[in-house]
Amino acid sequence: MTRSLLERTPPRAAAGRASRSRSLFALALLALPASAALAAPAPTSHAPTSHVFLVQNSGWMDPFYSDPASQYKALVAEVVLAVTQPGDALVLAAFNQSLPGAPSPRALLAAKVEAEPPRRQVAQALAALQTAHKPGSAALADTDLGEAVGAAIDTALARQPGLVWLFTNNKNSPNNDQATAQRNREFYQLIHHGAAIRTALAFPLKMPVHAGRYSANGLMVYVFAIHEQGARQLDALLRSGRLQRVVTEPPARLKPLDRDTVRLAPVKVDNAPGVAFSMTPDGSLRADIDAGATAPRAKIAWRLENTIYPYTISSATLAARSRLAGEDKPISLGTDSVRALAPGQGQPLASEMQLPVAQLPGSWSLAAFKSAGSAYVMPGQIEVQLSEQKLELSQAFRQRMAALFPGDPLPDIFTPPSQVQGSRAVLPLDVRVHFGLGPLLALGGAMLALLAGVTAAVLGLTRMRKVALTVEGEPRTMHSKAGMQTPIFDKAGNKVAELRTTLFGHTLTQLRDGAQVRLGH
Repeated sequence: MTRSLLERTPPRAAAGRASRSRSLFALALLALPASAALAAPAPTSHAPTSHVFLVQNSGWMDPFYSDPASQYKALVAEVVLAVTQPGDALVLAAFNQSLPGAPSPRALLAAKVEAEPPRRQVAQALAALQTAHKPGSAALADTDLGEAVGAAIDTALARQPGLVWLFTNNKNSPNNDQATAQRNREFYQLIHHGAAIRTALAFPLKMPVHAGRYSANGLMVYVFAIHEQGARQLDALLRSGRLQRVVTEPPARLKPLDRDTVRLAPVKVDNAPGVAFSMTPDGSLRADIDAGATAPRAKIAWRLENTIYPYTISSATLAARSRLAGEDKPISLGTDSVRALAPGQGQPLASEMQLPVAQLPGSWSLAAFKSAGSAYVMPGQIEVQLSEQKLELSQAFRQRMAALFPGDPLPDIFTPPSQVQGSRAVLPLDVRVHFGLGPLLALGGAMLALLAGVTAAVLGLTRMRKVALTVEGEPRTMHSKAGMQTPIFDKAGNKVAELRTTLFGHTLTQLRDGAQVRLGH
């Protein structure tokens, strides 16, 4: 784009520009009856997500609008329809750079997604969108990427969780600044240091377009996850595969660069007696231990994979630990470093792991009785720490960027911040201790014996028993039960003794002097 088309405007303070943009964006949103969509998503079976789609229409983008063969609008529409679900809320907005009388971003559509995808509304909103001009001028509008993203976070999302999508040719030129490389660096600083942005991904896409003297080979689609909830929503979206049906290129990760940079994949396990390791369908590691195992230890061969496209881990120091049942134990590794690990590639890693024997429940513990015939589960994790980490852009990514954005020093802008020198990867670990039925059967037998004893005691206390007596030479038969004290009278009706009955027999008490009373006939 030449200077004759992109006229310079007077320089303004960045803070003032951002503030005016947010207020203009707010006015643009209020002009739409459905603009409250982001504030109150409709109830749905999944957690609703708020989306803001920012579509660049500044002068730098003219070939994407003027070329009849351009698929730019079609791409935007398909991404919007792929990533939104019923119950989600969306704002679709065009952006360039805000000027008095020309708000940017400018909302084209604000809506809640109903049962049917809003295909017609999105198509209509994009149909009339063309390259923007400065107010009252033939000059094409400038571009301010940071302004657009800031307005989306602060105004459209009201600083609440959500996803911000940015469709751009990656030329950041506020006030027709020709130093786009420096402006792009400022934009990436916003991404890396913006506390609200928890995850940032970039999808470089090939899209050759031509318009008069101007042409372009590709464009960039960014997605920014705002706050932790937004990061979880983006993770769920990527796991669903909906976006990948439209955008088949792998995402280049801009943020975070300090976690999940590697993945542990078990390759071979040499189990110890009484211990068996396996992988669960969700990718966790499981250790099944017999209750009698005395030294649950295993040697595990891993494949350590680089998952941080497009960066090569040129060097890093490795350490690993297991965290289980309140114990933090180091894991012995076959090597303590990683070198020249390209994205998507892996290197072998040997390890020896000791499980905490002292923390495992005993065979006669309450946990064992509760888990008899099944397994007692102790959740934990294996943590791999990379320190003194040095990242560099992979050569393949540099070549791809050079082809899509010729002459643009984009790969240098992707250089990770200097403060990112470490990262952490976590593998969930479930330890399952298997108890047999022996303790439960023994406890059951003891309970039955106790029950039998109690039953016998109850019967003994409540059953009436015959007692043979001889009173003054006359045989008598009386009835008594445990705990009773029965008086005995002679022929004249005088009390001569008392019969006391217990569980263990009968005795005569309170015998009167000279009385002739005895047990038995």
